Amino acid sequence: MTTSVAEQMTMSVSNPGQKRADKSSAASHRSHANLLICRARRGSKSSLGSLLEQYRNYLVVLAATQIEKRLQPRVSPSDVVQETMLRAHKNFGQFRGTTEQELLAWLRQILVNNLARFVEQHMLAARRDVRREVSIERLGVALEQSTIQLAALVPAQGKSPSMAVQQREEAVVLADRLAQLPEDYREVLVLRNLQGLPFEDVARRIGRSVGATRMLWLRAIEKLRTVYRQDPSSEG
Repeated sequence: MTTSVAEQMTMSVSNPGQKRADKSSAASHRSHANLLICRARRGSKSSLGSLLEQYRNYLVVLAATQIEKRLQPRVSPSDVVQETMLRAHKNFGQFRGTTEQELLAWLRQILVNNLARFVEQHMLAARRDVRREVSIERLGVALEQSTIQLAALVPAQGKSPSMAVQQREEAVVLADRLAQLPEDYREVLVLRNLQGLPFEDVARRIGRSVGATRMLWLRAIEKLRTVYRQDPSSEG
């Protein structure tokens, strides 16, 4: 049975390898990530495992934004992300970057390829008479936009919103913070902010009135911002 993105994120938070150094500053985190990348490129399997697990929540959120409602019973974001992790482990020798920014771009590309393959397989299984091509380029653009939308959940304080590198790094932190929220909060934020659904559609999806959905969304936004700003790792 396919679990919701909210449930998948809850399960990943309890994974010790997923916990990030919450007491570190953003700069310290980047330094630590870059150190793990260096060690992983030298052949350390433990460093590679620790490195990739840091981005599981981030990838789950991005995958969830690109899977259409009609395919959700068949295509699980966690399955797509697990395949992405396996491919990243197997093909890490092909990664030529040295920074977290470059690693995120590489992981997103693997995720795009896996999303295209999963979605195309299930679309063809559902409609064998319709040969619809899944655009990898479109998925890549959509994932990039979702990263920006994720980072925008908490406005940067005293920082330029045009700083794309910082936005991507904050998106990873926010995905982890999002995973700590109650399930109904996570769901309404994913549907409204990341999938861009109007409140009427979100209300139908979660079984609430439009007014109640708006109130839930406001509480969820405030809770996420509170959790994020209380976390020392979010400080620049």
